[in-house]
Amino acid sequence: MEQGCWKLTLAVLVLLVSTHADALFSRHMKDFIKAVQQVEDENPELEAVEVLRMLRRAGGLNDAFVQHFLPDADSSHPELDADLSDYLRRAVQHRVLEGAREEGVVLTPDGMTVAVGPLLLGIEAGFLSSTPGRVPGLYQLTLARDLGASIRRRSDNSQPLATDGCWDNLTSPQVFTLSDAASTLTTAQVHGAMDGVILGKEVSAKPGESMKLSSLLTDYYLHQLDARGMDGAPRLISRRRRELFKTLVAPPVLVRQVAKSLELQEKLEGRLKMELQQKRRLMAAVKESMKEFVHMFMECPPIVARCTWGAAPYIGTPTILSLPLTYLFIHHTASPSQPCLTFEQCSADMRSMQRYHQESNGWDDIGYSFVAGSDGNIYEGRGWKWQGAHTGGYNSKGYGVSFIGDYSTTLPSQNSMALVRDQLASCAVGGGQLVSSYILKGHRQMVSTSCPGNTFYQEITTWGHYQP
Repeated sequence: MEQGCWKLTLAVLVLLVSTHADALFSRHMKDFIKAVQQVEDENPELEAVEVLRMLRRAGGLNDAFVQHFLPDADSSHPELDADLSDYLRRAVQHRVLEGAREEGVVLTPDGMTVAVGPLLLGIEAGFLSSTPGRVPGLYQLTLARDLGASIRRRSDNSQPLATDGCWDNLTSPQVFTLSDAASTLTTAQVHGAMDGVILGKEVSAKPGESMKLSSLLTDYYLHQLDARGMDGAPRLISRRRRELFKTLVAPPVLVRQVAKSLELQEKLEGRLKMELQQKRRLMAAVKESMKEFVHMFMECPPIVARCTWGAAPYIGTPTILSLPLTYLFIHHTASPSQPCLTFEQCSADMRSMQRYHQESNGWDDIGYSFVAGSDGNIYEGRGWKWQGAHTGGYNSKGYGVSFIGDYSTTLPSQNSMALVRDQLASCAVGGGQLVSSYILKGHRQMVSTSCPGNTFYQEITTWGHYQP
């Protein structure tokens, strides 16, 4: 056989081996948990912390910084099946490849993308804790090192602190592509770090309690909401990551942990100690960037991007808004008439509304600026920058936020109302999209309509910023 044919045959074999594991497991959290269960089933004698060490070895999370806090992962436990090992390596090892493709991330059932590495490091640190609730190295392993490295590399504040992206497929995700490859920290890394802190703290509070890693991940990520939505949800689920993280981490503590991580990295790389002037400049940058981090991930609610819910393209050229705006208008969808309780259903409702607005109404896009589901998420419609089609005569003066469901005789969930009333509005003020003295009104106050429903309208009359 000619040399060229051999090369082609080898390339095909490599591709087949590579795609075999992908056929078994997608980049969805439920499939990652299946892979973890396979490791546990094949090694039933191993404790959760030993399974974590195997996953860390498969993902190559074993550098000097990690070993400063955790045991060497290369010195223990049996080898994994080749296909399983290959899948775990790509699921756990975080990197950004050419073309802004981000690896080491998975799509979770709550609609967010999570980096697996910092999640696992946080959980392992929690299992190794000897004092309940106190986890040495937790913040450095999960968030502080990556956040510090990002701040250090940022050339100026115009570069985004963290960037998100889009999946190629929401049913069986395989490829995640960042929207801005210039960012040195990704939203998925932050989400994984937040979950690592939360679950690391949780397992450290139960020393000696035997549990499977797959069970811990299943309870946290795969919990199904009942008819009460988030109002009836347990405390420890991924949909609550932002509120849970806020209760565990004070910004000044995170600033100190970032500083400690930078100092440790310098020491491990054999660099000379920073001069005082240089250290002061760096700490000023850390404090400034921390304000941006707190706003993005602790003040703002989780917002599902258009590409994540499967939006069709905008028709024509959108009109840019002149910010900050003065009004926040509250709507209900009426149709769909029922609250959505899952990311899949809320996304389907968003696509249905967009089709109706574009095809039946003849609009350029879904009319609302944002939409609140009962699954714990806000969904991006026209978003912060572009003028919507929600409140006739006032589209250029305010944002239109709708709640999925008909609220003529009932109220949205307390959780979804709080997301808009307390978090989305605060996020808009803090980000310069709304004036601090913004005016909140129901849709019916501006045009002839029953929206947002009698019962819900009576509720919003009690909200701050409401104006008769």
